[in-house]
Amino acid sequence: MRIFALLLIVITFAVTGCTGPELLHRSVLGYDEAIITLEREMLLINIARRHRNVPIHFTVTSSIAATFDYVKSAGFMGRIFEGNNTDSNAVNNFGLNFGTSLSENPTLGIIPMQGNEFTQRILSPLEEDKFEFLVVQGEAIDMIIRLMARGIEFQNEDGTFKRFVLNRPSHVEEYKEFRRIVLHLASLNVGRNLFVGNLSFSTAVSPSLSGAPSASDITEAVEKGYFVIKNGEDGSYKLYKHFSGRVVITNYDPLTLTDRERHTLNQRANKRKKNFILVDIRPGYPGGDFPICGSIKLRSLNGIIDFLAEGIENSPEFHVEPDPRTGLTPQNPKNTMTILIDEKSEAELLHVPYKGHKYTIDYTSWDYDVFTNLYYLYQTAVTDVSTNIVPVTIAK
Repeated sequence: MRIFALLLIVITFAVTGCTGPELLHRSVLGYDEAIITLEREMLLINIARRHRNVPIHFTVTSSIAATFDYVKSAGFMGRIFEGNNTDSNAVNNFGLNFGTSLSENPTLGIIPMQGNEFTQRILSPLEEDKFEFLVVQGEAIDMIIRLMARGIEFQNEDGTFKRFVLNRPSHVEEYKEFRRIVLHLASLNVGRNLFVGNLSFSTAVSPSLSGAPSASDITEAVEKGYFVIKNGEDGSYKLYKHFSGRVVITNYDPLTLTDRERHTLNQRANKRKKNFILVDIRPGYPGGDFPICGSIKLRSLNGIIDFLAEGIENSPEFHVEPDPRTGLTPQNPKNTMTILIDEKSEAELLHVPYKGHKYTIDYTSWDYDVFTNLYYLYQTAVTDVSTNIVPVTIAK
């Protein structure tokens, strides 16, 4: 009987002992899912705000601290009579009791985005590195351009301004032209004839040297990222350095150009700010019968949200056929992202209530991919990973 009682106690502690880690595991995953859900819904509700002409507002969760108090207890008591007890009425009496209690006290740090932080991250135009990041990850280039671009600036060969085409359905002809250009770029991308990336080139950073540099001079130059080249024409030496330049979209491999040509192309790109992406679709290469010389101008995160909100009712997008010179095109949906209002939707669809209406992302792979990329842009624009890491501290 004693052995039986001891076994019950051991089993009790074993059962209650595994409950704590399981609860901790579920809680950490639950907090993670809660943060992601809040951020996704905040994006959608800001689109709803702009649709109702209300200014956008973002709140960032800066920290989560949750304290768990988990208590378990077990006990055994009673009277146990041995077999030789003279009392015939003696009965072995024993009792077993155990209990557990759990309390959770979460503390969340929430920071409203405002002031300079709001201006820099929400109102300032997105830069070319964010565009390149999404495209290099394999996202559809037509999807990214339609989402991020305010329009396309056509330029002369020297980079001077020619005209601008808006990505805005209210400007019907300009919007049609914009869409046809985007479809042409998408077609080149499908055919593996589109190059997107930073220009790479070397250029002289010193005047001609009077004589050959010494071994120690060369070693010092290499350590600082320079290298020395002998000019074959006059036998002089110059100090060169390798540069990674601006992001460009071309229908040829920029590495087939000379260093001087790539440098010249980079100088042309540098005539615009970092929210412009140079497009150079030249004749003589695939798709060159539809030449494009200009730059894509990127929006701010606020501009993207405004564009999606306007597309619900005020300035709806419409179908545009590709240019006859364009080859095979991928998907060509009418809307950049379709948002439904007060439509019946399944529980798993992303939706938010706002001012008595329900806003829902249309349940298509294209629309969900667009929203996913919008979420990525939100993360790169709003969250400074180096300084605003969200710590999840759980004390047990």
